[in-house]
Amino acid sequence: RSLLRTMSELVDRVRVANDRPVRRDGRYVLYWMTAQRRLHANHALDRAVAHARELERPLLVFEPLRVDYPHASARFHAFVLQGMADNAAEAERAGVRYLPWVEPGRGAGRGLLAVLAEHACVVVCDDHPALFYPRMIDAAAAAVSVRLEAVDGAGIAPWRATPQTCKTAYAFRRHLQKILGPYLEQPPGARPLQRLRSMPAAVVPREVLDRWPPATVALLEATPEALAELPVDPEVEPVEMRGGSVAGRVVLEEFLASRLPRYAEERNHPDDDVASGLSPYLHFGHVGAWEVLGAVAGVEDADLVRPRPPANGARKGWWGMSEGAEAFLDQLVTWRELGLNLCATWPDAASYASLPEWARETLGAHVADPRPYVYDLATLEAAATHDEIWNAAQRELVREGRMHNYLRM
Repeated sequence: RSLLRTMSELVDRVRVANDRPVRRDGRYVLYWMTAQRRLHANHALDRAVAHARELERPLLVFEPLRVDYPHASARFHAFVLQGMADNAAEAERAGVRYLPWVEPGRGAGRGLLAVLAEHACVVVCDDHPALFYPRMIDAAAAAVSVRLEAVDGAGIAPWRATPQTCKTAYAFRRHLQKILGPYLEQPPGARPLQRLRSMPAAVVPREVLDRWPPATVALLEATPEALAELPVDPEVEPVEMRGGSVAGRVVLEEFLASRLPRYAEERNHPDDDVASGLSPYLHFGHVGAWEVLGAVAGVEDADLVRPRPPANGARKGWWGMSEGAEAFLDQLVTWRELGLNLCATWPDAASYASLPEWARETLGAHVADPRPYVYDLATLEAAATHDEIWNAAQRELVREGRMHNYLRM
């Protein structure tokens, strides 16, 4: 059977976002990469590759970077650009056309996706329930002239497979234990671009490249000079932590080799520093949840599709792995995807109004409480409070771009 038909059977993973047709005589299949910024272990990329093979058309991977996302800064931009450099190198090795585009000013990219879609057979994009993604996908679905398919590769289970809001980790874990089996049998491909080896590279019309020039090598290297040309906050500077799939794999391998066995007992103590360090790579899509799950199963010599234990909501014993691996996978799968579930099912999930009524009542009852210390933002940013541990956590955030997970909470 074709990969397209097989993927369509998991109806919660692939969503047709508009009622436009597939244009079979288009120049290429367009993958619009936004949330899962990697060229491996990526369900949306699998879908685009399947279209390319079935339509016998080359694949064009289009990865844009806006300048007006929330808290846009030199630090975030550098991290994403380093990932784009990794993608450019991987696409070149595979002989696949990759178009990295970095917006030089707010609104400069308006119309680019629609123009690229005019020459496409079909557009495939990343589906995601949080932040600006739902609005962006809706706008794109109305603007493009061909079918737009949004593919959910955010987690192990598609977030549409859980239409109800799960309010506790226990309830969500129990639900996942019931439904996850079929999804564990269909992981994303490890090296999907290899399936396009016999195809020529996609050709982008010259007039498109003249109007929207691809990112330069200097920009993809995130040099200080290149970043200074962009209208993003320069005061939040890049840090030593490097972005991209290559760096993300190194972080993952180091965690599995040296810290996973101690994770269950020591992860909450900042002096031990056994956290995975994967959060930014997962957030920007440089590493995917499936990739991490597969790597953990590999070092644990575990079979992910073995018969599962009863769906009782218990954390221990779910995966049939060591205590450290079970504790880590509960964070990766249960807690991370519980957040996706809330974003997908709860209106305005990021707003104060989305807090439970009991929480808002409690906070409201204590608004006028006397406080021995009141700080302005400058004092907080400078880590100049009365609390030495809070100050240390803030300094770590400013200098290293991260904060230990337990101190963050």
